[in-house]
Amino acid sequence: MNAIEFHDIGVRHPLVHRRIPTLKEWFISRASTETIDNWFWALKNVTFSVQKGDTLGIIGGNGAGKSTLLRVAAGIITPSEGEAVVRGSLAPLIELGTGFDGELTGLENIYFNGALLGRSKSEITARMPYIVEFAGIGAFIDAPLRTYSTGMVSRLAFSIATTIEPDILLLDEILSVGDATFKSKCTDRIRSFRDRGTTILLVSHDLKGLAELCAKTLWIERGTVREYGPSAEVIEHYLEVSEAAAESAGNVELPEFDDGTPEPGGG
Repeated sequence: MNAIEFHDIGVRHPLVHRRIPTLKEWFISRASTETIDNWFWALKNVTFSVQKGDTLGIIGGNGAGKSTLLRVAAGIITPSEGEAVVRGSLAPLIELGTGFDGELTGLENIYFNGALLGRSKSEITARMPYIVEFAGIGAFIDAPLRTYSTGMVSRLAFSIATTIEPDILLLDEILSVGDATFKSKCTDRIRSFRDRGTTILLVSHDLKGLAELCAKTLWIERGTVREYGPSAEVIEHYLEVSEAAAESAGNVELPEFDDGTPEPGGG
């Protein structure tokens, strides 16, 4: 059974907003038969499916529509056209730290954020030692969140969200969170979810990490599906196109594949 299905999904936004300064002009605009056809399509005709228990990587350049795709899957964005079908409970890690309160302590934010994810107070209390240990916050757990660094907030958010056991996990650039040690811990935890049969959608620019975790990859380009298939093949084609574009543009940084150094030969 498919856990996620996208059927011809389109998400559009007005490219420009016309200012109507006076009441008279507002009435004229309301009576006008002129239609707005100047739209920006964040996603267009996106169709794919993910079987229950599969891990799908999502790649593409900045602004390609990757995060928009995750927001549609999470129910945050209603598509302008098409249908998105999602079967199972969700844990979206799309904007780490969303739903936190800077004036509350780290401990208080764990209960607050856990409640937003549908966890009871008793469930969070039982998991508290694991959340704090995994996040590596230490004594700062009793300090206001506004005193935390961005990395500390991200680590705490990841730790809370992945303490629950959802049917579907949506991850946006999680492999770039924190230092190398925490990145390794994130990868191990994602792998454990995968091995337990959780369906995962993973957006990442870390192509090596993505290839290790995902059997299949979806390549999004300018809001449309460029390629969908085995990760090794899709990533190879993506790097080839990226290298060719870099050569034609001149001195453009290539996507990271290993340790920050572009893979020679685009592979």
